[in-house]
Amino acid sequence: MTVTEAGRALAAGAGAPVSLGRAAQELALRRGDVDLAVHLGVIRAERLACGTRPRIRRAEIDRLRALPGFPESLRDQVRTAGTAEGASLLGVGTSRFTGLARIGCISPVAFCLNRYRTVVWLYLVDELLAFAAREPHLIAGKSPAGMRTMLEAGTDRRARNWRSRRVDRLLNRTEDPWRRAALHATALDPVQLAEVVDDPYERAYLARMAPDSAFGRPASVSGREAMARLILADDPDEILWRRVNLTLELEQARETRSAPRPGCDPVLRPFEAGSVRPLPEERVQDVPVPDGHSSASRGPGRAARGPAVRPGAGRGLLVRIGLRGHGRRAR
Repeated sequence: MTVTEAGRALAAGAGAPVSLGRAAQELALRRGDVDLAVHLGVIRAERLACGTRPRIRRAEIDRLRALPGFPESLRDQVRTAGTAEGASLLGVGTSRFTGLARIGCISPVAFCLNRYRTVVWLYLVDELLAFAAREPHLIAGKSPAGMRTMLEAGTDRRARNWRSRRVDRLLNRTEDPWRRAALHATALDPVQLAEVVDDPYERAYLARMAPDSAFGRPASVSGREAMARLILADDPDEILWRRVNLTLELEQARETRSAPRPGCDPVLRPFEAGSVRPLPEERVQDVPVPDGHSSASRGPGRAARGPAVRPGAGRGLLVRIGLRGHGRRAR
């Protein structure tokens, strides 16, 4: 080994950021758990350049290894359970557990695909135990009438709550208005997006500013299809909420800076309305796909910092989000 190679090896061992895979080995975690921990903020990671995978500094690994009870204390923070295990933890049947999840009492933090390529929702164990302690009347005894009514009506808020938590977590990580607008844009299909953002170069810029929606190893086709399906808002109220938030964030973004044009940024190309909007590097396999971490009681997509509606902006807002004359009100 040359002097230069030895110096590089020493630097890498001393303080250079390591990959998530290497961090998983040193923290005695599964790779999927590291992905989830990074997304939840349990493990602090950084990106050395735009578009690169997150890496973890040696100081952060040392901090985590020094925690009391390591590694079990770290594992407990990202431990997840599916329906069967979750029902067992709460001491209820799987149908009762599923009903509680469908009406939004408990919200999934991640999902994976089983061998039949069916979505399996995952829940943080800490949150399940906290819910059981907080709402014992929903655990034991007969289901409340309101719960039965909602289930009979076909209510299922699991995907909606997963989207809301994911977007909330990512919104809390950035103050850049274009990135915030891009987060709301990811929940809208191309037609909905084109109705709100009629400039193809702005749509292209939003697509570029959108963060990775998932961590993990390269996905199968079915995994990417599952992510693409779950990431889009599918309830009228949720769609309206995203359109309103996108409009307000975009208004602030335009005041900050304009979307680049091909003359200024040769990489940028117009995004045609009606075409399939490319997702960022989605990676889904049979590992948990993390979302954000926030209370589902906030309502769809509400973050700690939200754009304020200016007085008198209501009429113009309806025009900008394409709802003028549709007989619908933003609420």
